[in-house]
Amino acid sequence: MIGARVFCITTTLQRSSIFCFPKIPTRPVSRLSPVPRSIVAMSTTTTKSQEELDSIFMQKRVVRSTVRKSLKAMDPSLRTQQDEAIQNTVLEAPWFKSCRRLCAYISCKSLNEVDTSKILSEILNHPDSNTMAQKKLYVPRVEDKNSNMCMLHISRMDDLIANSMNILEPASVDAQGNEREDVMQADEPIDLFILPGLAFDRCGRRLGRGGGYYDTFLKRYEDRAKEKDWSNPLMVALSYSPQILEDGSIPVTPNDVLIDALVTPSGVVPISPRAIERYNTKCF
Repeated sequence: MIGARVFCITTTLQRSSIFCFPKIPTRPVSRLSPVPRSIVAMSTTTTKSQEELDSIFMQKRVVRSTVRKSLKAMDPSLRTQQDEAIQNTVLEAPWFKSCRRLCAYISCKSLNEVDTSKILSEILNHPDSNTMAQKKLYVPRVEDKNSNMCMLHISRMDDLIANSMNILEPASVDAQGNEREDVMQADEPIDLFILPGLAFDRCGRRLGRGGGYYDTFLKRYEDRAKEKDWSNPLMVALSYSPQILEDGSIPVTPNDVLIDALVTPSGVVPISPRAIERYNTKCF
């Protein structure tokens, strides 16, 4: 990120701090019409009217439609190249190597998500070279159609089964009939979340696919971490180049959770202050 300019944005969503990050001209950025400032501006002390929320949700639908078309039009060979580059970046990152417990998504090809199969395989099949201990991995399982999901511990890929939408997820019990450990009942904190999404910007905004599952779960986990006096895990999202939008193009509500960093085909984009600090000290 040599020669990068630094931009700062202040927001009250989830973190009342200044986000500074390098803007890298060589990274592809999809351009959409910026969302009006009146829609983007958020306050934790002011409740939005239903009219404002309806406007935001409409803006989100427009952005989702645009990004889905871009993803569908991606050349398969380019997608494969970007999958490889993104996963290699994660596997070589200090924040990944040092984490002991993490939550990660299981990629779904039909949803055009960045592939995570290589990352999951590395976690499950190869112990940490320094401690010789295996990282503890939790993956999502959808509980209902009301934006509720859980993160359950798995120790091998055979623990996964296809759900009604043909998306792999863990069975609620293991081969011996024992209930799998739910991360919300775990005795130790999570170090890292590897997140999917449909669109992102370099302010830390993440646009999901409209179900609200991740934002709902992440809010619940943040509440548990606060209750336990744990540090919040590092939130890292994976993104193809067409998913990275111009700053201000992604509309947000107070319930949307910001990410700390974005992994793109070109490398890592640190966003939050702690990600910037770790990046500057070569710990990122």
